[in-house]
Amino acid sequence: MTPFKLTDELIAQIEELIENQRDSKLTSLLEEVHYADVAEIINELSKEDATYLIKLLDTDKTSDVLTELDEDVREAILRNLSSKEIADELGELDTDDAADIIAELPQEIVQEVISEIEDREHAKDIVDLLRYDENSAGGLMAKELVKVRENWDVLKCVKEMRAQAENVTRVHSIYVVDDEDKLKGRLSLKDLLTTSTRTQISDVYIPKVDSVNVNEKPEEVAKIMSKYDLEAIPVVDEIGRLVGRITIDDIVDVIREEADKDYQMAAGISQDVEADDSIWVLTRARLPWLFLGLIGGVSAAAIMGGFEELISKHAVLFFFTPLIAAMAGNVGVQSSAIIVQGLANDDLKGSVSNRLIKEMLLALLNGFILAVILLMFTWSWKGEFLTSLAISISLVTVILVAGFIGTFTPLFLHKRGIDPAIATGPFITTSNDIFGILIYFWIAKVILGI
Repeated sequence: MTPFKLTDELIAQIEELIENQRDSKLTSLLEEVHYADVAEIINELSKEDATYLIKLLDTDKTSDVLTELDEDVREAILRNLSSKEIADELGELDTDDAADIIAELPQEIVQEVISEIEDREHAKDIVDLLRYDENSAGGLMAKELVKVRENWDVLKCVKEMRAQAENVTRVHSIYVVDDEDKLKGRLSLKDLLTTSTRTQISDVYIPKVDSVNVNEKPEEVAKIMSKYDLEAIPVVDEIGRLVGRITIDDIVDVIREEADKDYQMAAGISQDVEADDSIWVLTRARLPWLFLGLIGGVSAAAIMGGFEELISKHAVLFFFTPLIAAMAGNVGVQSSAIIVQGLANDDLKGSVSNRLIKEMLLALLNGFILAVILLMFTWSWKGEFLTSLAISISLVTVILVAGFIGTFTPLFLHKRGIDPAIATGPFITTSNDIFGILIYFWIAKVILGI
């Protein structure tokens, strides 16, 4: 299959077809295009053209397209659709996707849209999902699944599975429940096919099955599914009843969103923003950390001002100030990034003290190697051994302190329930810059006797 490539020529062609209302040509052009690629096209169109295209194409395709659109584009399109048209789109979607879209609608039309959904059982499932917090397994799950009862025989089980599978896009697992819908285990398709039709399901099902509670955080669900390589995981309520399932495509979205959020936080962006957001929104997201950087820079300047006499007598110290600040920031970010990644993946083993000791030893080794190189360079350049020694010792000390701060800070934030990703951004860089400059000039002052 040739990868889809969106071009300006294709967008121009589609806009021309829409303007001339050449519907048959437009439908034929997009007939074989994947719904995700259609969404990519619609994202580039005007709101009017996007709405026109959604109304033109078959509902079974456009329903999937809606789930892939940028939120602002989808919102604009839904505003131009009637409650009946929205309901028709939702009727073709899995319950989790339908619930996500309904949650974005204005409250005054939600009830009207739900009442227009023809499949009342589907509508009931969507309403049921809306009561869960969106930041929970319940808000992430879909109601579509295949379940059988432990007291059925294989023959009845197969008949029921056929009926249920009509409403399930992809059957990942067959879940076994009791008469109260409490999750008991899972059923192997191989065992089902090789077992006598009169055999009871209770005699062949596998009692061990991984599941999550409806109130579990999506990040925790992602960790479980990643750890055990699961394509889907059942969701149970507080008393163990099977209420839904979460599939891998939803977890991929969670992982991507978490990665985007952590990346933005590491870059000093305090809100979830996109490149297309307004200047005001982007400014609010960036300004707090830029202000922190400003405070850090002013603080570093003030610290240097306190060592004016030292700098005037040994001007070479001034030229190495950026190097000391840069090394402090780099080491701090490296240390914190490793810790944050370990916390995110549950890979950190052993006690906090052991982790700190390991990072200190690593910082000491790196610092010593770099200090020796710096000592040789500075001495050969300026010919002042004592000054070169002061700079080199300062470098080792600064790297040690930066390693400690970079390791301890995310661990401390994690213990306090604060996202440790904040420790990989300007916060750790700025704090290490300030401490680095202070340590640098203080050590230089002591060694040079001023």
